[in-house]
Amino acid sequence: MMSIQLDMIGITCANIAESLRFYRLLDIEIVEPAPGEDHVEAILPSGIRMAWDSLSLMKDLDPDWVEPRGHRVGLAFLCDGPTAVDSTYKKILDGGFTSKKEPWDAFWGQRYALVVDPDGNVIDLFAPLL
Repeated sequence: MMSIQLDMIGITCANIAESLRFYRLLDIEIVEPAPGEDHVEAILPSGIRMAWDSLSLMKDLDPDWVEPRGHRVGLAFLCDGPTAVDSTYKKILDGGFTSKKEPWDAFWGQRYALVVDPDGNVIDLFAPLL
């Protein structure tokens, strides 16, 4: 008997191409989708799938679906070290995306930064302080 396990994280996107551009800056290897594709997947190094779905697909799957307000799921990306947090943060901003909070040394012993993806999701970047 197989136990239940997390297999996929899905993100609903207003603009899949822009969302993929953002997540590629986090070194996620994503195959370029066909034009007009409304569902894209990538397998993360951990084996978990990450998926991006268009607003129109969500409405097709569930006609009562309403676009949520605010973020309800947190995504946190472990970086190779404190300097990698800073360089990844800079790469995201240089890519034209938004900061929520610039890198800082958090009291709980991690280098931490917050960035915002194209759909308003706050993404954590972190690494243990050395």
